[in-house]
Amino acid sequence: MSSTFRAAVVRTPGGPESIEIIDVPVVEPGPGQVRVQIAGATVNPVDLAVAAGVFHQLGLIDQPDHTGLGWDFAGIVTAAGPEVDIPVGSRVAGLVAGFDRDYGAYAEQIVVQATDVALVPDGLDLVEAATVPVNGLAAAQLVDLLGAGAGRDLLVTGAAGAVGGYLIPLAQDRGWRVTGLARTTDEKFVRGLGADFTAVATPGWDAVADAAALQEEGLALVRDGGLFVGVQPSAAPAPQRGITVHAVQTRPDGARLAQLLEATAAGDLPARVYAVVPLDEVADAHRSVATGGLRGKYVLRP
Repeated sequence: MSSTFRAAVVRTPGGPESIEIIDVPVVEPGPGQVRVQIAGATVNPVDLAVAAGVFHQLGLIDQPDHTGLGWDFAGIVTAAGPEVDIPVGSRVAGLVAGFDRDYGAYAEQIVVQATDVALVPDGLDLVEAATVPVNGLAAAQLVDLLGAGAGRDLLVTGAAGAVGGYLIPLAQDRGWRVTGLARTTDEKFVRGLGADFTAVATPGWDAVADAAALQEEGLALVRDGGLFVGVQPSAAPAPQRGITVHAVQTRPDGARLAQLLEATAAGDLPARVYAVVPLDEVADAHRSVATGGLRGKYVLRP
């Protein structure tokens, strides 16, 4: 086996042009860890922000040489450390969170905590599975912040986006009466998830799940004393009019991810792949995502 593997990183952040593919030394998994040969890693907006230097400027990244890109992945376990009961050869998906790291999921392999991955059901392709962790866990953990709906009205902004597509069915399962806010061209998709649809943002909702990161504009749609849950924990809008404000901080959760993967395999949650491209085309994928409006995820194949 080679002593190195390829990974996409940024040294001096400056957008897609600053992404480099470098060779990284192979690391053996320690206690409670697994090494995964990556079959697919998705491009998320947070990756674009890392490459642009947003989190460097916020003081959240302090890497001496380079910063790794990529949060969620799927692949095959090739090695397991002590105290791990996941067999080598298992198909898994997972999430590597945080910004301050020397490499991430944009790589040929990765070492992560075994509790941060979940087995991929036989009926789910690894490329499809790679699209689930970040957005599925964000939606599930956001719904936890919403709590039980008890028939109350919830507006999901960005309802046809990557997080919104998970939010709608998960919130409905918790008893919310969901309306999706999206472009008129996305009405069929939103209604196909069982939600009502609107293309016009109007105020007065019991709660708003702000998957589109409208921030203050989204807060303005909540009725007095209502509930707002955002997706930017570092920049949550200030509470007003008695509104409770939360922001989801997406974190790894292997057990919860296993449920999401099972639901995706069963067709209860959408698996949305826009395109599969080689790792070497990561900069082009970033440029495409930056244009906005994609329905589905770019999946990088090392």
